[in-house]
Amino acid sequence: MKKALYLIISVIFLYGCSGKEHKKPNVILIFIDDMGWADLSCFGNVDAQTPNIDKLASEGICFEQFYVNSPICSPSRVAISTGTYPQRWNITSYLADRERNRERGMANWLDPSAPMLARNLNNAGYATGHFGKWHMGGQRDVTNAPFISEYGFDKSLTNFEGMGAKLLPLTKDETGKVGRIWKRAEILGEPYTWMQRSEITTGFIDAAIKFIDEAVKMQKPFYVNIWPDDVHSPYWPPFEEYGVAKEAGKRGLYLAVLEAMDKQFGKLLDYIQANNELYNNTLILFCSDNGPELGAGRAGELKGFKTHLYEGGIRSPLIVWGPGFMNEKVQGTRNKGSIFSAIDLAPSLLEFTGTKALDNSNMDGECLAQTILGETNLSRNSPIFYSRPPDRKNYYNFTNLPDLAMREGDWKLLCDYDGSRPELYNIVNDPGESQNLADVHIKRVEEMTQKVVSWYMSMPVLEPEKHETSDQ
Repeated sequence: MKKALYLIISVIFLYGCSGKEHKKPNVILIFIDDMGWADLSCFGNVDAQTPNIDKLASEGICFEQFYVNSPICSPSRVAISTGTYPQRWNITSYLADRERNRERGMANWLDPSAPMLARNLNNAGYATGHFGKWHMGGQRDVTNAPFISEYGFDKSLTNFEGMGAKLLPLTKDETGKVGRIWKRAEILGEPYTWMQRSEITTGFIDAAIKFIDEAVKMQKPFYVNIWPDDVHSPYWPPFEEYGVAKEAGKRGLYLAVLEAMDKQFGKLLDYIQANNELYNNTLILFCSDNGPELGAGRAGELKGFKTHLYEGGIRSPLIVWGPGFMNEKVQGTRNKGSIFSAIDLAPSLLEFTGTKALDNSNMDGECLAQTILGETNLSRNSPIFYSRPPDRKNYYNFTNLPDLAMREGDWKLLCDYDGSRPELYNIVNDPGESQNLADVHIKRVEEMTQKVVSWYMSMPVLEPEKHETSDQ
């Protein structure tokens, strides 16, 4: 009954009572790189301030039990882009050079036939743009990956880990010495522009604003990815702040980059809020691709870091902003109970925009459009499943890490590929995963272990011959 009511509301929003079509809603997806669950000041950071992003939170909804679908970059980006588990595409860790990918049983890039959210929206009349890090193909010596435009984007501007126009990073230390992070970053082809690493987020935002302006002039709705390199290491805050931040060590450099990123996003948010039409017809989603690097960002009381299947590696702060679509009563609130993940965003945004998915769009995600708009507190029905990056059995002072994990309701299970060494936590009562209850709830462990092992076994395995042909 609730879903039927939501569909009626959606039809009224898109077409109006007279039957005349209204403008479809715009969507901006901001995906930060390696930011911890507790790094925003609106999520508890007292060591740095993020006032521009906090303003989004004060006018939108903060979700405290939102998950990404991998604790590391490339597969997390695949999941949020496709609404599917990245294991389906043999992308289970960060994409590297051909030899390293082959060693880990990984493809060299995301299959362009994957059910991309951007392509679905583009086919429905949306202007689609990607501005920022890609890392789903085209990196290191993988120089003939598909261009970003082949995944449903009209326009793109990326960094050194994608195919197409690029912004490449320069650095400047406290002495004024200029250097490069990637000395051969131009290997993936032209066009490219070199600019200071501390300013590249602004470069992506400027390009996004130009793209949005053009979409508005053409009277087209837009879907825009803004995926900065921030706050990924190496940390290069603005030159005038570098010396002081460096004295405070890795954490100091990280916090300086975090605050600089927030300032740069102020330009985008001011632009949207200054235009009444955009302000009332744009939905912004803001989250991070995985947990923090050790010694840099933080995840509060959550256990673990980037690359770990513990909460600190996979739980992400999510802010959804859209005053034109949200009841005033939910603006500025926190949703502490709804459990869902990045794969749920694609089907949710398709329903929100009134877009029908292509026939090959077999997504693992569930539609939770009502939840992200604050109309309900529903969670996804199915568990959220995980497998660890294959090259991260021991990492960041953790040894013999679990291979698999799943979140189902209040419970979190971790185990090895064969179901051995189970760890069971009541995440609601024990978000820090400190009390293993596997010996107490034996039946629950058996049921959850069977589910997660069966899920993992159902995922495809990249055959050796496919390794040889995947880059042709």
